[in-house]
Amino acid sequence: MPLGTLDRSPPPFFKQGPSALSKLMVFSALALFLMVADTRFKITQPLRATVGTVLYPVQWLALRPVLALRNAGEYFESLRSAQAIEAAARVKLAQQSQRANQVEQLSLENARLRKLLELRDRLSAPGQAAEVLYDAADPYTRKVIIDKGMAQGVQEGSPVIDESGVLGQVTRVHPLISEVTLITDREQSIPVMNTRTGARSVAFGDPSGAHAGALELRFMAGNADVQPGDLLTTSGVDGVYPAGLPVGKVDKVERRADSGFARIYCLPQALVDGAQHVMVLKPVSAQIPPRPVDTPAAGGKVPKKGHP
Repeated sequence: MPLGTLDRSPPPFFKQGPSALSKLMVFSALALFLMVADTRFKITQPLRATVGTVLYPVQWLALRPVLALRNAGEYFESLRSAQAIEAAARVKLAQQSQRANQVEQLSLENARLRKLLELRDRLSAPGQAAEVLYDAADPYTRKVIIDKGMAQGVQEGSPVIDESGVLGQVTRVHPLISEVTLITDREQSIPVMNTRTGARSVAFGDPSGAHAGALELRFMAGNADVQPGDLLTTSGVDGVYPAGLPVGKVDKVERRADSGFARIYCLPQALVDGAQHVMVLKPVSAQIPPRPVDTPAAGGKVPKKGHP
């Protein structure tokens, strides 16, 4: 076969087209043009929508195992939490049941003694349920907002309690909401009584310092009979809180030789940081008969005490 008839062109595998740099510049310019065109004219938006619609079932199927594992973990975690809450609720229910039986017996004995001594019955404290909406915006006070106001008959000064004890007092009433100042606020004070000794004192809010969110019994003598664990209840002498409501427990007693007063810190019984449902009671002063007014005697003068 003559050599002149052979095809001297290189095979397709060895054929060279445009250089790699030329291809890079062309495709980069094309990509830049497409990005600008897509940004200005949204030309690929229908294509994206179509691709997303087509791929959605695939994405849904691919996410099923992940969501199943996540839901299983959340289920077991919530199950353990629910079991722990149920156990705590059963213990508290048993304690409340025992206390209710004791209170019923004591109430019966109290009623018999009052009838024997011809004393008036204790004042009842009707109330209504409310829900905590949010905390007050002022960071220097301890207040919450509830969903009951003047339209529901809430009065300024009404005591507010939760399932564990005294939460605070209504300090401002609006038509549909009310502002409740918590007992741990620095401006709040409440007369209390030590159930072990019967001694009366006043608990003040202590929202700052090392004992933030606690109560402090002030003006107590250094040798006062107060011990950690003593239960403090409302004394009922202020005309606001009914007597016998749990307020707090003594947590720490500091007796110093250089001071005639003891530093007594108490932990509130109510959930001052997490209350959701509360009870608003009527102030005791609203049920007490008004103080009689001295009527002037003949001649316009009020007679002095001890003289006719």
